[in-house]
Amino acid sequence: MNSTIHDGSTSYRAAGVDTAAGDLAVSLMKQAVSATHGPEVLGGFGGFAGLYDVSFLTSYTRPLLATSTDGVGTKVAIAQAIDKHDTIGQDLVGMVVDDIVVVGAKPLFMTDYIACGKVVPERIADIVAGIARACSATGTALVGGETAEHPGLLGPDDYDVAGAATGVIEADALLGAHLVEDGDAVIALESSGLHSNGFSLVRHILAQRGIAFTDTSSELGGLVGEVLLEPTRLYTAPLLDLIGRHPGAIHSLSHVTGGGIAANLARVLPAGSWAEVDRSTWSPAPVFRTLSDMAGSSLESAEGTWNLGIGFFAIVKADAVNAVIADLTAGGIPAWQAGTVHTGARDFSGFEQGAKGVDGGAVRLVGSYSH
Repeated sequence: MNSTIHDGSTSYRAAGVDTAAGDLAVSLMKQAVSATHGPEVLGGFGGFAGLYDVSFLTSYTRPLLATSTDGVGTKVAIAQAIDKHDTIGQDLVGMVVDDIVVVGAKPLFMTDYIACGKVVPERIADIVAGIARACSATGTALVGGETAEHPGLLGPDDYDVAGAATGVIEADALLGAHLVEDGDAVIALESSGLHSNGFSLVRHILAQRGIAFTDTSSELGGLVGEVLLEPTRLYTAPLLDLIGRHPGAIHSLSHVTGGGIAANLARVLPAGSWAEVDRSTWSPAPVFRTLSDMAGSSLESAEGTWNLGIGFFAIVKADAVNAVIADLTAGGIPAWQAGTVHTGARDFSGFEQGAKGVDGGAVRLVGSYSH
């Protein structure tokens, strides 16, 4: 018998894939994932497909399913550089589930996908535990996922994460540009930092300055990687609560992610409408100012890349502004009025109109940032 022939398991391990490590990772993450399961989740943990009982939809007149999928982008490179993986999962949930609440939908369940060069069970468990904690915070069941080992394609310490989620909303409760009226207020909701967008620019700026993620920076206020890994603020639960507290007052919502401030707001305004976002109504957090200074550029030049302190917009009826701001702030999310929606004709020179294929409204930022 040829001594170079091994059983399938040994051959696969020799090729760089360790199924035993994968099994251990699953075992380590089981408790965190199971904690997100309510009675609607069937079949337990580890099935080929996640099962979710939607018989409650029979009480809806016209239920609409909302779905979203996304990743975290190059922010994972920072987690890998400082070997800290317990917050990147929250970033993933923020990018995926917080897109669902934009239309007013309640999230139901989520699945995740992790591709890595080598399965390190504790690392995978940290990532998934972070996803699970954030799912719990948003009322989302983590019903399944996949960890794939890609040796030769990814380095031993490299990985990427992605996810998809599904939510539901009654058709006549759908939020969006169709509800927005002249005189509506543009309410800004504070971000927790960079969230998960613009990290290619961040990495470029630091590389140009010769700053490593493992360095300590007095300018940034600590270990560079830890400062930059500040997790994405989760908006789903507070916004669903807000919608319930103020029936009919919330007309549309915008998640400020890739594309920046003006473009994401323009996507949720009706064609022909316009709004000017007043920079003087807020002061971008120090991380944005420091990175801009390091780059030798202005904050204004980053408005299409970073959120600069605004994680979400809510377009609300003018007579509900004070109550909405008070509720958001009491719930732990500082909020303020940053502009007003208008529908009167005007010259749109200098405005950003629509975005990502949406024939939306027109938005521009005006004034100077507060200090």
